[in-house]
Amino acid sequence: MKKNVLLLFVLLIIVSIGYADDNEKKNRTNDFFQSSYQHEDDDDEEDENKYYSKEDDEDEEDKPQPDILDSDNDGVLDDNDQCPNTPINDVVDANGCTITEEIPYTDGHYDNPSCVTCHDIEANQVHDSIHYQWNGPATYNITGNVEQGKANGAVNTYCGNIIGNWEGCSACHIGSGKQIVKIPTEESLKDINCLKCHEAPGKSSTRETCLICHAKAGGGDAIKRGDLALATGNTTDKKYDVHMATTGANLTCQECHITENHKIAGRGSDIRPTDLDVQVSCNQCHDSQPHDNSTYNKHIAKVACQTCHIPIYAKNASDSNATEATEIFRTWKSSEAILPPFHPTNELANNLVPVYRFWNKDSYNYNIGEMTIFDESTGTYNTSVPQGDSSESNSKLYPFKYKTVEQPMTIGSNIIIPLNTKIFFATADTEAAIKSSLELMGLSVDTPYEWIIADTYQALNHQVSPSSDALTCKQCHVGGTNNVNLQSLGYAPTLPISSCSISCHSANKAKEWELDNFSDFKDHHEKHKRYSCNKCHTNK
Repeated sequence: MKKNVLLLFVLLIIVSIGYADDNEKKNRTNDFFQSSYQHEDDDDEEDENKYYSKEDDEDEEDKPQPDILDSDNDGVLDDNDQCPNTPINDVVDANGCTITEEIPYTDGHYDNPSCVTCHDIEANQVHDSIHYQWNGPATYNITGNVEQGKANGAVNTYCGNIIGNWEGCSACHIGSGKQIVKIPTEESLKDINCLKCHEAPGKSSTRETCLICHAKAGGGDAIKRGDLALATGNTTDKKYDVHMATTGANLTCQECHITENHKIAGRGSDIRPTDLDVQVSCNQCHDSQPHDNSTYNKHIAKVACQTCHIPIYAKNASDSNATEATEIFRTWKSSEAILPPFHPTNELANNLVPVYRFWNKDSYNYNIGEMTIFDESTGTYNTSVPQGDSSESNSKLYPFKYKTVEQPMTIGSNIIIPLNTKIFFATADTEAAIKSSLELMGLSVDTPYEWIIADTYQALNHQVSPSSDALTCKQCHVGGTNNVNLQSLGYAPTLPISSCSISCHSANKAKEWELDNFSDFKDHHEKHKRYSCNKCHTNK
């Protein structure tokens, strides 16, 4: 009898401990969702929220891994592809599906609550990032609200704006399809799809996972950025990208775009929000005076590395079957597709020479509802323009992709109308898409409009060529072969060249001004005559 009582007493203690442990875990989760989502940084909590220990990783590597295919070769593995047997073509959008095939978003190996159950701190960090919010501090924008972004009125020359088409645009959102909310809730944290980036659970993002969205922005591979394509993920071609080619430096995205608490450094000139305000710089890896040639090193103060080392963009990778051509123009007046989705008629090109401008890291970026600015020098209306001037100490010369679009603008108020792409992609009915957008913008559907050309400048930072392919002096300074129009950038002779030859030289030495050997010519004036550039040239 005593033994039975003792045994019963022990069993009750064990059950009580298990119940207490369950309650403790439940209370921890409830406390998290009821708190202000701030956590103390103590060692115990850090240990609880680590992904895996090193031993866990080694154990996982020892296990047989299933082969996951990419049947349609669109860069999205079958287990994460909405339409795994639909290759990219004229009638397939960035989701890998036509409009008629589109199905609700699912992810075969992702159970919504499973990640956040253990990684609540990490989920909260992602929720506060630009990847989730699509909105944030517009630190380097010269106009508009304090916070700006895709979810807060940003307009570009590709799909325009997400107005009316959250379902389509959210294919590249880090959630699983629900609308963005500012303050985290239990449901919004569960909606975060960790496997959009961590496709292999517990592993860091790879080039390939980043490129699923970043290479296919704007409607297809390489369409938007011009210096990023799916080929960037696994090419062996160093001439395509010396930094990311597997036979080159084989860098991951995170080696330049450092991360802190799921916020990522780096932004293009046309990107409104700043996620992590840490400058991505070549000096992270390279010396501040990297050349053996002192003349080249003198340029570093005013010329960005990218200017000489990205002589062309939208290159084709030699080992890619696809084209890495980028979009340089589109018109919303028509579509050449014969089946949905009806993307607007566009023009693609390869091997483009950048447009060069001085940039101090500030930008003018257009937002929905604003009066747009007309640029007399180009005859276009601006959506994104880098700010800077040759005379500013913090400005450098950078290379840019220059891209235009034909789209509607209200008459008189000069407000750009981004078409409702949900309607246009499904029907190619331009008028219906415009009227829907006007209504969503709070304007009358009968608002008169005209067709205009708008433009965008986009900073180029990828597709860096090997040093042997970099620009040389003659390509910028010798007349007739210039990559750069120096006079338009503020560098101009104080006198016409014909006058200079007479004022400083006899007429029979005018042949010098043909500049057959720019380096010798420059050295003669700087070293022997001790003239600075400003002796003959002025910059505004």
